[in-house]
Formats: sequence, structure tokens, C-alpha cells
Amino acid sequence: MPKMKTKRGAAKRFSATGSGKVKRAQAFTSHILTKKSTKRKRNLRKGDLVDATNVASVKRMLPYM
Repeated sequence: MPKMKTKRGAAKRFSATGSGKVKRAQAFTSHILTKKSTKRKRNLRKGDLVDATNVASVKRMLPYM
């Protein structure tokens, strides 16, 4: 059986933690930053985990994660 292909767009957006959870970046950080407070922008820099309801679909896109 041939190797499975990874969805490259997903590979650039998600990564695995040591315990196997899926990390993601926060949204709302690319433009229209003037109306967002400094505190809000600072907190958006931090990564977050993918919600449990979406983990299965992300792992399907990344078969070798």
C-alpha cells in the first residue's frame, strides 16, 4: 500500500505536543490590530490546543503526526 499524503496546509498550522495533543495558533492576529488592546494582542500570541471535537479531523489530515 502506498504512503498516505499529508495535507500540507494542515501541517503548517498544527503540531503535536509531547503528550500527543494537537497545538494550534490563535486567530485574529493578522490585521485590524489598532482597535485591539495591547493585552488582547499579547494573549493572542500564545498558542492553544485544538478542541476535542476537532482533534479527529486534524489527525486525519496529518496521518504521521
